[in-house]
Amino acid sequence: MNRKITDASKFLSYVLRHQPDAIGIMLDLEGWTDIAALINCAANAGKQLDPNLIQIIVATSDKKRFAISEDGLRIRAVQGHSSDSVSINYDEKVPPKVLFHGTAIQFLNSILKVGLLSGARQYVHMSQNIQTATDVGQRHGASVVLTIAADAMYHQGFKFHQADNGVWLINQVPPQFLALTSSIK
Repeated sequence: MNRKITDASKFLSYVLRHQPDAIGIMLDLEGWTDIAALINCAANAGKQLDPNLIQIIVATSDKKRFAISEDGLRIRAVQGHSSDSVSINYDEKVPPKVLFHGTAIQFLNSILKVGLLSGARQYVHMSQNIQTATDVGQRHGASVVLTIAADAMYHQGFKFHQADNGVWLINQVPPQFLALTSSIK
């Protein structure tokens, strides 16, 4: 991905997941905003976007972070919101037997005591494969991958959801459902 696309993608993540008010856009409860308004407000904030660039970002994002509405007029981040104005209504799903969560090694002791908490985000993010969890955990240096006993949690009444991009979501994971999978240097 070239630098222009990478920079624009990071900008979209920032405004569509965390700070829509930074450029004056409004997100509805499902996280959608008008593409034309997004482009206009971004330009007013000194960021150049156009419909073609947005389409390229949505189509080429390796993590499929964004979606465009069926009518092609709106865009949203599919998960990862910290904005209080967004509360996407994901359908409840039956999870696989285990899921994985990658995190920085410096958080391991705390996680093993209190579990995984959503923090500033609305959900804890989990993946179905170790490699994705490893990649996520490595963003902050040395990482660990935790195995989550998702099936056991589900049978105890925990509700799981899955975003459009395949990321599994839950409000929290108590420590008794966690096990250390691997360490990555």
